[in-house]
Amino acid sequence: MKIEISKEEKKKAIKDIKEYFLKERNEELGELAGELVFDFISEKLGPYFYNKAVIDVQKYMNEKVDDLFSFMK
Repeated sequence: MKIEISKEEKKKAIKDIKEYFLKERNEELGELAGELVFDFISEKLGPYFYNKAVIDVQKYMNEKVDDLFSFMK
């Protein structure tokens, strides 16, 4: 499953990646390198974060449904 993001969001994410590398690693990334890191994160690591979010939402929703059932007489 591929998550679609706008061009503006991708551009902002790449800017954030480049700033992170400069600040934390004192390494200046070009636009292509920033985009490659973004692509790696979104393709390889993104599914882990997405699945965790889905599991968290499912747990939250189940708790809310259980709360509703507690009102039944």
